[in-house]
Amino acid sequence: MDLRLAGKVAIVTGASRGLGRAAAEALLDEGASVLLVARSKEPLDELHNRYPDRTAVRPCDMRDMNAVAELADAAVEAFGRLDIVVNNAGIAPAGRFDEQPQEQWDEVFDVNVRAPAVLTRAAARHLLPQKSGKIINVASTSGIKGKPTLVAYSSSKGAVLQFTKALAGEWAKKGVQVNAIAPGAFTTDAQAAVTESPDVLAKRLRKIPAGRMGSPAEFGPLVAYLASPLSDFVTGSVAVIDGGEVSRL
Repeated sequence: MDLRLAGKVAIVTGASRGLGRAAAEALLDEGASVLLVARSKEPLDELHNRYPDRTAVRPCDMRDMNAVAELADAAVEAFGRLDIVVNNAGIAPAGRFDEQPQEQWDEVFDVNVRAPAVLTRAAARHLLPQKSGKIINVASTSGIKGKPTLVAYSSSKGAVLQFTKALAGEWAKKGVQVNAIAPGAFTTDAQAAVTESPDVLAKRLRKIPAGRMGSPAEFGPLVAYLASPLSDFVTGSVAVIDGGEVSRL
């Protein structure tokens, strides 16, 4: 299927590894150009070397709102336009809520909520005048059900889901679609503590009806579809990709 992404330009935050890298690779494989964003440049170089003409690398600390606000213009400067924003970068420090420093709570909301809002607002200067565009917010099943010891993360991802739904209604008539993806357990570096322990992994898999964790390769195509003109009638949706875990009673 031709997703008609050739010539489109995307920004992917947190593109150096895991689901962000899978998203960037899927968009590139479909012919889009991508501004690759992560805190460090080096992890992005391999992907840039594979697609030198259709990637640009932009180191950015997502806690620095001035730097985040510059990403949209950076994509336009690199490729001449902007069509797609994938707000993927996020942090998930674990710990008891009553023991969590306020500074850590604030940092989670800065990276997971404030930064996507700042980048989306900056992208609006380009997307709204052209009456087309895609905002794809990577949330989490934790934002749907909530998880103990991940209270700040769950709360922040719940906020991302409501941000998605509210903005989708506001921008639907403007030709810009806003959707969210809520991943469950995937085999990424962030899940190393689970995947490297047979006992912990077995306990985790018992919660997933599919009996396994997802592969990043299964995540990228969903991003590509939501970035495509083929999904122009899809807005305000939350695409859950979790092997059936959230659906369990």
